[in-house]
Amino acid sequence: MANVACIGVGTVGSGWAAVFARAGHTVSLFDAKEDTVYSFAMPRIEATLRQLHEAMPAAETPGEILDRVIPCGKLRQAVENADYVQESVREDIDVKRALFDEIGRLVPATCLLLSSTSALPGSRFLSDIPAPERALVAHPVNPPSHIPLVELCGTGLTAPESIEAARAFYIDAGMDPIVVRKEIDGFILNRLQYTLVAEAMHLVGEGYCTAEEVDRVITSGLALRWASIGPFMTAHLNARDGFAGFVGQLGPMMKKMGQDARTDYDWGPEMVETIHGQLSASQPVETIPAAQAWRDRRILATRKMQAGDRIPDKSDN
Repeated sequence: MANVACIGVGTVGSGWAAVFARAGHTVSLFDAKEDTVYSFAMPRIEATLRQLHEAMPAAETPGEILDRVIPCGKLRQAVENADYVQESVREDIDVKRALFDEIGRLVPATCLLLSSTSALPGSRFLSDIPAPERALVAHPVNPPSHIPLVELCGTGLTAPESIEAARAFYIDAGMDPIVVRKEIDGFILNRLQYTLVAEAMHLVGEGYCTAEEVDRVITSGLALRWASIGPFMTAHLNARDGFAGFVGQLGPMMKKMGQDARTDYDWGPEMVETIHGQLSASQPVETIPAAQAWRDRRILATRKMQAGDRIPDKSDN
């Protein structure tokens, strides 16, 4: 098993720690705010491991897994023997560049350097560091302990062997990596997510519906298909003659609605307050931690469903 260093252990970093510890790795934790490791990360990792064990029991107990998670007071202590470094600090180019420059000088020559950045192109902070060929973005979905997708994206200097080694590492840890073949702001998931949310802001802002109704359109409509198949396969199955037939029938409407969508809708603080008020009426801010735990249980239940029947393919004919 490998030695993994999780650097920056807020919500994302502590989620990664649970993933790697469950996969059998030794996990070192470091955060610039040392108290975060003890007051937030360790309790959260323990709670996460218990919830995961309830839904997807492992051979080891949560306590046995937690024993592999080691808090560290110094960056050097966390990374000097690491096979992999998973960085999850705040989204600041200068902070990340300085951190990876330091890490690159401390880790073994074979260590992979992986960033959890959710929007920043890796070439902006992973190029001018020692051995940039071993560094890449590994963008998770929050919380990575519950959602298996991870987007791998090189910088232009990343060696193909590093991307493949990272891909194998995440698959072994139970994740579901994809490779983003060219750098683009936001990678794939966030570009899709933010585009949908931007149009949702337009629909709410112009009075077509409420925020709560947008959420119901997703949960009672789109999500019921998208939990099992994505938008392309949804279209493929929605026509007797597949995706080409779907576009043949609805292509002009798709293009018109794409042109009508307002992904650049000029929403402001008043609209943010309006939507916040609508959401807080049913989910007060002080109840968010309990709601997050409920959300995470539902995610795990959905994953169990996804692991069951698969979509029939030509081998079933």
